[in-house]
Amino acid sequence: MSEVATIEAQEAHLTLPHFTYDDAWALGSLLVGLAREREAPVAIDIRRGMQQLFHCALPGSSADNDAWIDRKRRVVERYGESSFLVGARFRAKGTTFEQSSRLDPDRYAAHGGSFPIAVDGAGVIGSVTVSGLPQAEDHAMVVEALGLLLDGFAA
Repeated sequence: MSEVATIEAQEAHLTLPHFTYDDAWALGSLLVGLAREREAPVAIDIRRGMQQLFHCALPGSSADNDAWIDRKRRVVERYGESSFLVGARFRAKGTTFEQSSRLDPDRYAAHGGSFPIAVDGAGVIGSVTVSGLPQAEDHAMVVEALGLLLDGFAA
């Protein structure tokens, strides 16, 4: 399976039945727990629309991580897909997001770590973003936490 197909499958699978303020707290707490277990120097951000519902900066992260969060989150807001998927699609075409998107790279970054929060019947309603690790690891941490949240809904 190609990288693009793998990420598309993740997005299709990780559609939530609902997403409340309490769900944002639960997702953020899952991410903080995973990051602490791994001593990951990350910042975490969860948004619904324009409202920031959760933010946490762990030891070793910096204001640069917040800037990366903003840039990656804007990609999710614009494309309705994960920042990693958007970047992978450009790479699959033999180019890069920076070369071909025609968007300001100071405002947009198609690097892994920002993932759409999609709700059944509503579509993409927000984003969850991690910054501080290599892009594939940022993305994987978000996917893992969303999977745990979804499993918790089913329990």
